[in-house]
Order: sequence, then C-alpha cells, then structure tokens
Amino acid sequence: MRGALACSACALLCSVPAGAEGASLACPRCAAALWRRKPGSIHKTWALLTAAAILYVPANVLPIMTLTYLGRSRRDTILSGVVELFQTGMWEIGALVFIASITVPLLKIVTLAYLLITIRRRSSLHPKERTRLYRLVEYIGRWSMIDMFMLSILVALVQLGWLATVRPGPGATCFAAVVILTVFAASSFDPRLIWDHRGGEQ
Repeated sequence: MRGALACSACALLCSVPAGAEGASLACPRCAAALWRRKPGSIHKTWALLTAAAILYVPANVLPIMTLTYLGRSRRDTILSGVVELFQTGMWEIGALVFIASITVPLLKIVTLAYLLITIRRRSSLHPKERTRLYRLVEYIGRWSMIDMFMLSILVALVQLGWLATVRPGPGATCFAAVVILTVFAASSFDPRLIWDHRGGEQ
C-alpha cells in the first residue's frame, strides 16, 4: 500500500504523505514515531547480539546457584542442574530447562546473526521464510527466563538457615543479561529490511 507506514510498536497501518517519516509523524493509536525502517536497526542489533554472545559463555560456565544443605555447599551451573534433574528422574523438567535455558538463547543468537548476514549480503532468497523465522525467534524468546523464574522461587522458599539455603550465583546474572540482550536485539531488528532487496520496498 503506497503512502502508508506500519507502526513498529503496534503494527497499525498508517496513511502518511509520500516520502514522509520520522519523529514528527506519530502513530494515531500509540503515538510512536513512524519510520519506513527503524533508525540504526542493523548496528543496534549487532551490538546487542555481540554482547549477548560474549555473556553466553560465562552464563553457562559459572555457577547459577549455590545450594547449602546441612553445612555442605554445592554449586550448580545450568547444565549440571539439568543433569541432576535427569538423574533424579525428572526428565520432563530437565528437558524443559535444557531447551529454554541453553538451546533457545543460542538459537536466538545464531538466527538473528544469520538474518543480519543475509541482509548485509543483500540476499533476495526466501524472504517469507526468513520473516517467519524472525517472528518465531521473537515469540519464543520470552520463554528463556523460565530458569530465572525457577531460581527466584528456590531463593525465596529455601531459606532454612543452617539446614538449607539457596543463593544465586554469578552465572545467574550473566544468564539474565543474555536473555534481556537477546530480547532487545530481536526488538531492535527491523524485519522489513529482509524485503528491501527483492525489487525495492514492498
């Protein structure tokens, strides 16, 4: 539709004068600025994605929590926690934590990097599939926080003094940062860029 812009905040299709865009134009529904493409989208997404990729390593190597039970302390990483769940027979929970806390963040980083590289190379191949891939990444990203949610419950409930306590470790901070950075990276990415090299703007 010519003479129209889709709001990047609420997706409302707004009628605007030809060639107009920017902070002076506001969405009538949510008052967000209307842009044909998000300003600095690629650079912002790369910066956030790089930071997330760097923090992904300590998030999985450093202990995410310290469990003290009857005076004995044990530190667990995300992976060791998954192994412990498997060994105690809680396969479903272990698989859920593994997928949400290890697989999903990594897939988000790899997928967004792939989309950025294809845009950089001006690829015109399979724009619909790449757009669907982005939408999937954007949707499933929120479930990465399930591990932090479980940890927050444990920290709140298991505070029994010398008997048993649970304290968050440095890995938890790194993991939370990875999740937040990937969420921001997906938000700053403009999927309309995927279509720019398929015969111009659509």
